[in-house]
Amino acid sequence: MRCRWTGRIRGLVLAVAGLLAAEAARAGAPAPGHPALLITAAEVPALRQAQGQYPLFDKSYRALQKTADKALSSPIAVPVPKDPAGGYTHEQHTRNYYAMQAAGICFQMTKDGKYARFVRDMLLEYSKLIPGLKNHPEAKSSSPGRLFHQALNDANWLVYSAQGYDAVYDTLTPAERKQIEDGAFRPLCSYFTQDLKSWFDLVHNHGVWAAAGVGMVGYAMHDQKLINLAVHGSSGNDKSGFLAQLNGLFSPDGYYTEGPYYSRYALSPFYMFAQAIDNNQPELHIFEYRGSILKKALNSSLQLTNNDGRYYPLNDALKEKDWTTQELIGAVSIAAQHYGVDKTLLGLAQQQGKVMICPGGLAVAKAVQEAGKNLLPYQRQSVLYTDGPTGTEGGLAVLRAGAQDAQTSLIFKYTSHGLSHGHYDKLGIVLYDQGREVLQDYGAVRFLNVEAKEGGRYLPETKTWGSQTIAHNTLVVDEASDFGGKESVAEQNAGQAWFADIRNAKAQVVSAKANTAYPGVQLQRTVALVLDSISGKPLVLDVFRVQATAPHQYDLPWYYQGQLISTSFKYDSFATSRQTVGLKNGYQHLWREAVSQPVRTPGVATLTWLNGPQFYSLSTATDTATHLVLARVGATDPNFNLRPEPALIVREKAQNQVFVSVIEGHGEFNPTSEVASGSRSNVARVTVLADSPEATVVEVQLRRGGTYRLAIANQDAAATKAHQATVAGQPLRWQGPYQLRHTGR
Repeated sequence: MRCRWTGRIRGLVLAVAGLLAAEAARAGAPAPGHPALLITAAEVPALRQAQGQYPLFDKSYRALQKTADKALSSPIAVPVPKDPAGGYTHEQHTRNYYAMQAAGICFQMTKDGKYARFVRDMLLEYSKLIPGLKNHPEAKSSSPGRLFHQALNDANWLVYSAQGYDAVYDTLTPAERKQIEDGAFRPLCSYFTQDLKSWFDLVHNHGVWAAAGVGMVGYAMHDQKLINLAVHGSSGNDKSGFLAQLNGLFSPDGYYTEGPYYSRYALSPFYMFAQAIDNNQPELHIFEYRGSILKKALNSSLQLTNNDGRYYPLNDALKEKDWTTQELIGAVSIAAQHYGVDKTLLGLAQQQGKVMICPGGLAVAKAVQEAGKNLLPYQRQSVLYTDGPTGTEGGLAVLRAGAQDAQTSLIFKYTSHGLSHGHYDKLGIVLYDQGREVLQDYGAVRFLNVEAKEGGRYLPETKTWGSQTIAHNTLVVDEASDFGGKESVAEQNAGQAWFADIRNAKAQVVSAKANTAYPGVQLQRTVALVLDSISGKPLVLDVFRVQATAPHQYDLPWYYQGQLISTSFKYDSFATSRQTVGLKNGYQHLWREAVSQPVRTPGVATLTWLNGPQFYSLSTATDTATHLVLARVGATDPNFNLRPEPALIVREKAQNQVFVSVIEGHGEFNPTSEVASGSRSNVARVTVLADSPEATVVEVQLRRGGTYRLAIANQDAAATKAHQATVAGQPLRWQGPYQLRHTGR
């Protein structure tokens, strides 16, 4: 009798499911079918059959199964939220959504009901918890979460939990689905799209995660209204939502406006939701959207890593993040599914040690096995990126020289502000050499998920120090930050690309302007990365030109990484007491450790430091008004949140000024064999030969290796334009935006 009734009930369930499917179809929702988010039911058999054939695929699946089995071995824990990032409840809810995603995949791969029951039971518990939740007790932003201290993490929960639900959907009764959907998913989706509507509509990485969460839940539940909100925005006109994110956050060549660090974080929901869209609404051709913008975005994100795979820490960024991060594993796998396997990324896939369990991940794992030991290395090259949706909001230049495993990389930033994660660092530069950070960008002040440090949030010093102009290797006017340190103003003003020539690997030159960062002040910076023919090492030539309508104080800081070795200038040090360099705009966080008074005659000031096995020197032109300040980060920091790192500040008080500097690597230090050589700079003289509204000419004389002369056009950067400057009473003529000449040996 029990079997007969069970069969009838099951038949009734299927009949009801059929009616629901028909109703959904009439409402315009996608046809039912599960799984349908990152993998489809039709793709599952091939994934199962691949087990035991490709080591990287097997390793990836075993890692997921380990996550799921560990969760299954413990009682389900769905605690009432109370902790900030890093606390127990925060971490438990994070573990839960990863476990549900993993268990869902394991169910599809094994059809073992224990995994489906786990996802069901977990979501049923959440369906009891979520409806009664108010704003998180540790919320401190305008977008508070319910399960977590910020809504962003709740969006993460939706993205991953939806995948678990989608994978076990067909095992659930209509009553269980209704309870889960009405209790767990709909309240959060409603909260996002109604209570936090302005946040949901943000074109920002938060908005990407929010759209992906709501949209993936929509596809899993066959709710066309949620799908439309996610794809087309709350007004349905593509001014917000997923398409708006694709339109607004990337430049035409794929640069992500919030910076490299946030590009890898945003790529995860971009790629996952795009896969869900493609599985359910292939007519949108989402992977071809904007000229395959997602492919360009992944490529640009990977290019903006250093030799060791770490992301360049521009804007709010943590220096520890590299390209093995979980977010990129999925992006690489999904990209392979739609754009083909990129053989130059197979080494990265092997280094990541995982692929996503999907057709693209399987293709990558297969290609890695077929390549064997002949994996092609990833090629980092000199690149120029525009910024802004139409590519008209400045940009970013990365100049590279040398062998792939020992490159020198010069990063020159003249982008737009970067939304809420942007820094006030127009025309800033960062320098890496052989994987080492030589001239640094501080990045963000944050101890991610370390509860003892403000609940793992960004610390106050991110705003008072990390984002301020003085914290970067760029010019500061009158101890104030660009645009008065106001985000709303900065967002309306971007840098301007002036000219660029990166065709010759031995001499690459880029110039950019920022004429609105300070009222009445025009800034132009030109950088050149030159392979010196004598030393074989790269030289960085830096020319920072300032024109103003009135006199100002100009500070050009240099944040060098390493141990001070020597200086060519004398200074007075404050060995027993210190004062801050200034009182606000980041200056309050700098200790003034030593000062050098102006010299009697113009010349060159050189500072040499040791970084690993290499000596480096910064040589800068000085005049009778130049002040040099040796400073260190860490003042006005009672909680010791800041790293105590050194800096040299070159200070001038003038109306118009040209700062000329050279950075060089030289010599060698081997502490094991106790050998040091070439510890002194090779720069003998740095001079401004001419400066006029039309052109600037500078010269760098080396002790060994001759002289470099760089002429820069200031008014017309056309390739066909002829220019002239007077140097030592003689005319210097050239055509095009610049001329770089090397004379002597």
